[in-house]
Amino acid sequence: MKKSEWSDKQLEELLRQMPKIQDDRNPRDIYQNLSIKKTKIKQWLLPGLATACALLIFFILVPKLMVGTQYSEDKASQKNASSGQEMQTADEDSSIALKKEDDNLKAKTFSAAENNELLKTAVYDDDVDNGRVLTYWIPDPQAQILVPVSTIVNDSNDKSWLTIFNENMVSLKEEEWGLSEFYPLNATLRLDNKNKAVLVDVPSTHQYGQGSTTETNFMNVLQKDISSNSHIKKIQFSTNGEPGIELGNLGRKEQIEVVQKKNHAFFFYFSKDSEIPYLVPSVKTYTDINRALEAMKNDQPLLGLKSSLFPALPIKDVSIKEKTLFVTIDENSSLREDQVTINAYESLLLTAKEFGLEKVIIKNSPIKKIGTFNLSKENKVPRAPNLRTLQ
Repeated sequence: MKKSEWSDKQLEELLRQMPKIQDDRNPRDIYQNLSIKKTKIKQWLLPGLATACALLIFFILVPKLMVGTQYSEDKASQKNASSGQEMQTADEDSSIALKKEDDNLKAKTFSAAENNELLKTAVYDDDVDNGRVLTYWIPDPQAQILVPVSTIVNDSNDKSWLTIFNENMVSLKEEEWGLSEFYPLNATLRLDNKNKAVLVDVPSTHQYGQGSTTETNFMNVLQKDISSNSHIKKIQFSTNGEPGIELGNLGRKEQIEVVQKKNHAFFFYFSKDSEIPYLVPSVKTYTDINRALEAMKNDQPLLGLKSSLFPALPIKDVSIKEKTLFVTIDENSSLREDQVTINAYESLLLTAKEFGLEKVIIKNSPIKKIGTFNLSKENKVPRAPNLRTLQ
C-alpha cells in the first residue's frame, strides 16, 4: 500500500474545515449502544476462547488419558484373564468333583459313605431280593491269583444263568476295578441240558494256548465261573465246531470235570490306589477252619495277599455247633468300629462259609456293632464276595 503524502498538520487543518456534526442522542442511549456493541464483541470471542482452551486442555490431557486408558485396558485384560483362569479352574474343579461324585456313586457298595457309614463289601440275602447273583473270576494284573467279583442282576425274563452270564460279561470293568482285562471271553458258551454240561467253542485264532499262565487262567476261570454260578459238573470243548481245543502245555482237551473246591481262607488283596481290599480266597485249601484262621493272621507276600485278621480281629479260639461258628476274642485286645474291622469280619464270615457253616457268633465282643453288623447276635454268612455294580 502506498504511504500517505499528507502530514499530520495538513490532516488536522482539513478536519477543521469540514461541517460541524451535531449528535442529538441521549448520552444514556449512546452508552447503551456501546455496551451492546462491547457485549456482542465478547460473545463472538467466547466460543473461540473456549475452543482454544479446550484444545489446550486436550493436548495436555491426551497423553495422560492414553496412559490411563492403556492402564485400564491392561487391568481389564488382566482381570478378564484372571476371571477366565478362575472360570477354567472352577470348571475343572467342577468336572473333577462330578467325576469323583460319579465314581463314589458307582463304588457306593464297597466304600465308606460321606457320613462315615461303614459299608459291607459282600452280597447278603437282604441285598438280593428277586435278583440273581453272578460271580466272575478275574485275574489280578500280575496273573497270580483270581479275584471273585459279584454282581446282582435283575432280569424278569426266564433266562438261564448262562445266558445272563454271557450278556453281562461284556459290561465288566476289570481295569477300572484294578484287575486284569480278561472278559468277554473269546469263546461261545452254551448249555447242554441233556448232558448237564457247558459247551465251550473257541475260534481257531484263540489265544488261550499261548503260554502256561494264559491257558491255566483260562481253564481255572471257566471252572470257577461255572462252579460259582451253577451245579454243572462238566465242560466240553470245541474249536470252530470241531471237538477239542489245543493248548500249548496242557495239550488237547475235549472235556474236563468241574471240581468245586472248598475250605479256603480269605485274605485281603489291595488293587492299585485302592484303600478298600478285595476279599480273596487262598490258593491253598485247609483241613479245618482253625488252620485256615491261623493262616489268615499272616501275609502271603508271594501272591500279594495281606492278613485279613491281624491286628483288626484278634481271634483267640473258635468252636462249631450246628453249622454255627462261635468265636472268642482275645481278652487283652479291643475291637474298633472302622472299615478295616468290618472287612476283617467279612473275611471271617466268608471263610466260615467255605467250611459249610451258615452263621457266626462272637461270644465276648467288646463292642456291640461294626457298621450294620450286630455283634450281640448271630450273623449269616454272605452269598458271594466283592459286590460291584455293572451299570
